[in-house]
Amino acid sequence: MARVDDYFNAKKISVEELANQSFDDIARCSGFQKTSDQHLKVPFLNRTYEMHYPDFDFTDTADSNAEVPIQEQVLILHYISAMKTVSPAGQWIAYREIPGASFYFSAFVKRAIDPLKKVFGKNTKAFVAAAEKLGGKRLDLGDAAFEFQMFPKVPLQLIVYEGDDEFEPEANILFDATAGEFLSPEDGAWLAGMVVYRLMALAR
Repeated sequence: MARVDDYFNAKKISVEELANQSFDDIARCSGFQKTSDQHLKVPFLNRTYEMHYPDFDFTDTADSNAEVPIQEQVLILHYISAMKTVSPAGQWIAYREIPGASFYFSAFVKRAIDPLKKVFGKNTKAFVAAAEKLGGKRLDLGDAAFEFQMFPKVPLQLIVYEGDDEFEPEANILFDATAGEFLSPEDGAWLAGMVVYRLMALAR
């Protein structure tokens, strides 16, 4: 488990890397909308942040006094740091298929798949209600499935197979084939876990 200091250090490293990039290139590669010459609009889950260039500080647009979680800041900055012009392929892969993901697979399952299965595997109605609140796009997969646009170039698909007296619930999370261009395997696991835990919070 990473310590808070680790996240602040990770942010510092990302900021130092991005300081060498122009604001226009950052906006173009990330796909985030420019709201001024030095601000980017950053939708993330059910919140919208404003990122300030060149210090890369974040503000919650709904509440300027609210603290933007450092884990979310780091994940957003890691995505931006990819500086890739690649577009999503529209082809879906399992987490294991992301290059280098095997090492983090157990963490991915523990952080994302198991909670998704445990909380919604016998209550897909709650999953549907929470996913709709989060702006997910309904898919005709499994017993309930949604696609979430986590970043402009990183969509995720969450699929739940409802359990019964005979079969245990199952769940899956799919990534676009280009996900590894923008996120490390560790960041991919964190991102999947974040959307699952936000869904759980909305279902309470």
